[in-house]
Amino acid sequence: MKLLLTTFLLLLIIGNCLLAQETKSWQVKISVAPELQKSFNKGGRLLIRFSGQNKKEPRQSADFTVGYTPQSWDGKSTFTLVSSEKGILSSGAMPSVDKVYCQVVYKHNIDDAQENAPGNWYSNIDSLSQTSSGSFDLTLSKVIAPGVVKEHKFVKTIEIQSKFLSDFSGHPRFLKAAILLPATYFNQPVKNFPICYRAPGLNGRLTAINNKLDDKEFSDWWFSGKAPQIVYVFLDSQGPYGDSYQVDSENNGPCGKALTEELIPAIEKMVHYNPASKKRYLTGMSTGGWVAMGLQVFYPDLFDGTWSYSPDPLDFEHYGLINIYQDDNLFYNRFGYLQPGKRTIYGEPTFSMKDWIAGENVVSRTGNYLVSGGQFGAYNAVFGPKGKDGLPTLMFDPITGKIDHDVAKQWEKYDLKKVLENNWSTLGPKLQGKIWIWTGDMDGLYSNVATRFMKMFLDKTENPKSDAIINFTPMAGHCQEWSDDEVIKMVGKKAESQR
Repeated sequence: MKLLLTTFLLLLIIGNCLLAQETKSWQVKISVAPELQKSFNKGGRLLIRFSGQNKKEPRQSADFTVGYTPQSWDGKSTFTLVSSEKGILSSGAMPSVDKVYCQVVYKHNIDDAQENAPGNWYSNIDSLSQTSSGSFDLTLSKVIAPGVVKEHKFVKTIEIQSKFLSDFSGHPRFLKAAILLPATYFNQPVKNFPICYRAPGLNGRLTAINNKLDDKEFSDWWFSGKAPQIVYVFLDSQGPYGDSYQVDSENNGPCGKALTEELIPAIEKMVHYNPASKKRYLTGMSTGGWVAMGLQVFYPDLFDGTWSYSPDPLDFEHYGLINIYQDDNLFYNRFGYLQPGKRTIYGEPTFSMKDWIAGENVVSRTGNYLVSGGQFGAYNAVFGPKGKDGLPTLMFDPITGKIDHDVAKQWEKYDLKKVLENNWSTLGPKLQGKIWIWTGDMDGLYSNVATRFMKMFLDKTENPKSDAIINFTPMAGHCQEWSDDEVIKMVGKKAESQR
């Protein structure tokens, strides 16, 4: 019976399969609720998510995913997805259980490539068993709501329309952040607190502040007045192709310029920060770790110190285990083996680069990682050039993994080690006393390799000799030692030393 169910579902996903010596096809009918039809955007990605358990919605915990972009669907009629349809992509593995739960998502928000972006649509959950007819209906009736920051006396939110980004895109684009005020903020008639900008992990949002408000241990410490008295700002990383990385790019637009010349001045006016105090800091982990380091390097005079945890690759000669400038392929290493993309702290590979990209291909409306909203879709948009079609240019082939070295060469301006190597005489003096990095030596994404080579470079610098602090913990994994509390303590100590 389990075999019958599994065969049925595989027929639905990938087309033709032999069942009881016959080739059978299956179909899913997808409709849009009447109240949503008027706002339908054509060309979005349909994602059918399957899960073997019902503790979470399939869209949040899928074992198997189908992706398809219906180019001519207007949303008014029912769209029928047939298993034999060309262009269907899938990733993951169908669970071997008697009942499988499924749900459809439509990536309706054209300004945000993420699946869980506000404005995207999704259906109720349906289930399939061995007695199913092979044809089922799902209705897109729910809309993902924008995240909301909790109201609190010591929390401020800000949202401004960015002229720089709006002019670039030809339509309004906005910048947002959430601000956690120190416990003594309202007791000080003259406010002059240090300020620290916290860059989130991949695709993080300003609503991350809610997690700290809900953390009783952190909240008790923060509001007791025992915590260092700093303004802690939670940045939002939304970009049209996924995480913006807070830097200028050909595809996302002048995100760095917008941050430093529009959002930061507006925030600092709101909280009465005094720029002359020179106590403007950065922190972040993972993607946010790269952002914290990148902003410090690209704006060395604006920021006065950075604390970077498990940063994304700081050196693209060690982009994970790949040298994008010399290696031929992203999926296979020079020994012909599948290139791993993730591992445990014991060194066991858990996920190949090929499978990683296949997953991003599935969720992208273009059928490749180009607009996936995932890690490599974001990398490609941030670091790469714009193509003739107005979309980012792919750095590597989404099916074969072959690297386009002409495109890879254009990533160099975001290769932070190369930037420092090429400009140390001017950047070095401005970065003294400002760089602190931590990573685990068994980083799950292999990002520690690039950090090692960054350290090797900084250790050899002269005129000036770098005083960057770069720490590695043996057997520690990705972001394992990240702690807002510890960062805030280090920021507070740094601010005290600058009196």
